[in-house]
Amino acid sequence: MTTYGLLVFEDAEELDFVGPWEVFTVSARLREGADRAVLLAEHPGPVRCNKGLRVLPDHTLDDHPPLDVLHVPGGRGAREVQVHNPVVTGWIGETARRAAWVHGVCTGTFLLHAAGPARGRRVATHRSHEDTLQARGDVTVVRDARYVVDGGLVTSQGVSAGIDSALWLVGRLHGRDHARAVRRCLQYDPAPPYLADEPL
Repeated sequence: MTTYGLLVFEDAEELDFVGPWEVFTVSARLREGADRAVLLAEHPGPVRCNKGLRVLPDHTLDDHPPLDVLHVPGGRGAREVQVHNPVVTGWIGETARRAAWVHGVCTGTFLLHAAGPARGRRVATHRSHEDTLQARGDVTVVRDARYVVDGGLVTSQGVSAGIDSALWLVGRLHGRDHARAVRRCLQYDPAPPYLADEPL
């Protein structure tokens, strides 16, 4: 069983977690419920995201099941607010040590850098924030790559690139044919389509 935990917070970019959520939950359905995805937040109430979507987390940071995959979205809330929240950064750092995979999308990489998992690693982030992240030091920003894998850390460029990296991840976890089946269910047909190519 694979448990995906997707962190949400005020002003998170919606598609940064909704896109991977779709990939992870379709993957779970194709595996006949063998896996599950849960939304996590610091507090139990509704969370208003960057474009106004409100979501209700399944668990708080204190009461969630063990996670195999920790997902961190980006958005203004990631790069400007949560990077200064020691509760969230501390939780990310501790949870990342126990998870098999850490998955960051867009400026979620800023939050992973602040929390520790991205330090000293090769990462991707939204193209408009690459210089800012590189200037923070102790990180190598790979440009012009939809997603980058460095050990158990997978990071991607902004918004829709999170779908690509999530497909790569379910392919790594459950096989390339499975990832292709997920892509077909999503009718996700980028050019080129998912080919399970190794990232840069």
